Order: sequence, then C-alpha cells, then structure tokens
Amino acid sequence: MPKMIFVNLPVKDLAAATRFYEAIGCSKNEQFSDHQASNMVWSDAIVFHLLTRDYFATFTSKPIAEARKASEMLIALTMDGRKDVDAIVEAAAGAGGIADPRPATDMAWLYNRAFEDPDGHIFEAVWVDMAAASASSQ
Repeated sequence: MPKMIFVNLPVKDLAAATRFYEAIGCSKNEQFSDHQASNMVWSDAIVFHLLTRDYFATFTSKPIAEARKASEMLIALTMDGRKDVDAIVEAAAGAGGIADPRPATDMAWLYNRAFEDPDGHIFEAVWVDMAAASASSQ
C-alpha cells in the first residue's frame, strides 16, 4: 500500500464543506462518505476527511479547536504554476472561503498565497521553481 495522508477536519456544515472542497479541485469518494463524513480526494496520496464536529469528537478526548479563533495547523498544497496558485485561491473565495488571510509571498522562484475554508482551516497554495531555488542557494 502506498503511503498516504488523510487530513481529518472537523466541519460545522458537512454539505457546505463538501461543496467547498469540490470547488478547489477535490472529488468526493462516496464509498467512504456518509451523513457524518465526506471523503474528499485531492490526489492519489492526499485525502481530506471532513467530519461533522460531533463525529470528529468521537476520535479524541481533547477539545476541538475553533479554527476561526485559533490556528491549529497550516496545510500546504503544491501547485504546478503561479496561475494555479491564483486559481485555487480564487476558487476558494468563490466557494465560501477567505482568500489571502495574510499577504502573498513572491520571491520570483517561490509564490505562495493562503486561503481559509468555511470553517477557518488555513491552506497554503505554493509553487516553487526548483531549478531557480537550487541556483539561488549556491
């Protein structure tokens, strides 16, 4: 079995969260989705498992962070180009998320913008020109 990452995220409105993740390029895997969870496939190795807050609570004894009030983590997604970074941030904003909760980073060889999903989980959309990055470090 290949190594994979399943990012489990608590959400307030499962239907709205599912629509958001579809808008940023995920596809819903119905086999692992139900009224408590949406299994949203980003790539062959990365899946966002959206869980209602009540269902999420069954997996931990800790309080569930309110992502709009506290930063719980940053999820970085690599993109194929600068235009792809801009496109996913605009798609996120158009689907109920927040674009650019902090200023973009543009170092010519690295371009990074952020967005939040409707629950406040923060994502980084990143493009890196690896050849230019290697040359700049020498």
